[in-house]
Amino acid sequence: MRVALFPGSFDPFTNGHLDVVRRGTALFDHIIIALGNNSSKQRYLPVEQMIGMIEEVFRDEPRVSVEAYKGLTADFARERNARFLLRGLRNTTDFEYENTIAQANRHVNPELETVFLITSPPLAAISSTIIREIHRFGGNVDDFVPFKLAAPQG
Repeated sequence: MRVALFPGSFDPFTNGHLDVVRRGTALFDHIIIALGNNSSKQRYLPVEQMIGMIEEVFRDEPRVSVEAYKGLTADFARERNARFLLRGLRNTTDFEYENTIAQANRHVNPELETVFLITSPPLAAISSTIIREIHRFGGNVDDFVPFKLAAPQG
């Protein structure tokens, strides 16, 4: 069985992420959307809330599951018998960053292959960072995420 891990902070999970997962289901038997804990980032939305929202998006897709993890992505992939990492690329800056991570993951887990999907053009400008800023200041983000985000607190 071809199991892929789609790791990220997903803060929030965007329509670009959704596109990568949907396209990935044509390549893999099972995709685990893995919400990692990035020690250099302060979360905007709680992990538990995001897991529930993503699970709801994929409620009719049994080949997609959602989990939180701590530690190295390559180690988590090994624990889940995932031999592939699925990553989306919006631009060359993403490639430079993701290529470095892919090499490090391969060093930690030599059996792990990273598969890059180029983001669909209409979604390439979407980033979680931009969505958080729009949402934080009360802007409408409905076109960028596959679920309804509650009004910001404060």
